[in-house]
Amino acid sequence: MPENDPHENATLSSTLQLAMELMRRPSVTPDDVGCQELMIERLERLGFHIERLPFGDVENFWAVRGHHGPVLAFAGHTDVVPSGPDVLWEYPPFEPRIDDEGMLCGRGAADMKGSLAAMLTAVERFVTAHPDHDGKIAFLITSDEEGPAIDGTRAVVEHLRETHERLDYCIVGEPSSTNELADTIKNGRRGSLGGVLHVKGIQGHVAYPHLARNPIHETAPALDALVREHWDGGNAFFPATSFQISNIRSGTGATNVIPGELEVIFNFRYSTEVTYQQLQERTQAILDAHGLDYRLDWTLNGEPFLTAEGELVAASLAGVEEVLRQRPELSTAGGTSDGRFIATLGAQVVELGPLNATIHKVNERVRAADLDTLSDIYEAILRRLFA
Repeated sequence: MPENDPHENATLSSTLQLAMELMRRPSVTPDDVGCQELMIERLERLGFHIERLPFGDVENFWAVRGHHGPVLAFAGHTDVVPSGPDVLWEYPPFEPRIDDEGMLCGRGAADMKGSLAAMLTAVERFVTAHPDHDGKIAFLITSDEEGPAIDGTRAVVEHLRETHERLDYCIVGEPSSTNELADTIKNGRRGSLGGVLHVKGIQGHVAYPHLARNPIHETAPALDALVREHWDGGNAFFPATSFQISNIRSGTGATNVIPGELEVIFNFRYSTEVTYQQLQERTQAILDAHGLDYRLDWTLNGEPFLTAEGELVAASLAGVEEVLRQRPELSTAGGTSDGRFIATLGAQVVELGPLNATIHKVNERVRAADLDTLSDIYEAILRRLFA
């Protein structure tokens, strides 16, 4: 249906109308383009106290309703990744529409403006039915999840820590579903540790290798040892730690020159069986054992977190079962999310959102009916915790 047909839009649910209104805003990181103000306006009507928290070029806000008891926060991001050339899309990426197969099409449908709409409408219904609800409901929203993730949720979490703000439960709306809505709930994530290895050699002519020192040749056995290393065996919640080389750069481009330096970019996705300090120490020990002249630059992207048991996991499982009559799988697979920052406050954290099949792709889309169902699931979780 045409996205600008007012008659057709009037027949859509509140969740779908809001999702499409958010999707019309080309909020590529870190530009919010008014998405947060749209959410804030609706939250203020419900009696939420709003704290706008801009850091650098990033817009964030923290909104709270209620005066006592545990705090449940809905967390998410208004920013999206670039769409790429419009000509590659079946429909313009920032002109959302529902196609003949019932799919909501456009950038942000799955990641994650659909979830934001489902969260907000679930809270609207819950607060209307339970104006004096137990506990406190909060929103933690950023426009810097798809980018550097420095001035977004990470910075807001530090602000909450400094102001001693309580946070007990958090639902992150990232697209966690695999084959059908809510078949998977993420109750944790592996840690991510990145490294850049710089190895020095001596540049020279390939015909006179005795006058040079080839850093590629010297480093290859060490890289083989790192790849073959058994870092850990994982556990019941996490797979074994993985070491992956993502890029190797060396040489001048000439075929007759031995390079003078080598750069290797790598990443660990690691379980709770090992710390990032242990990974750093063991990596350096292997490199030292091979006698390399090297420098290592480390970047800790996030430590692992796990919400194994507790009120939030129980309420989330029960909420899905109530609405869909199926029990989701708990999983820690996949990449990182802003949940890694929120978990450092001691909060129980889960990720529950739509299918992730088309996220970051051309022609991103979700089944429109899934967003209404997701909103029902969020409301069911709220009832179990606060009604």
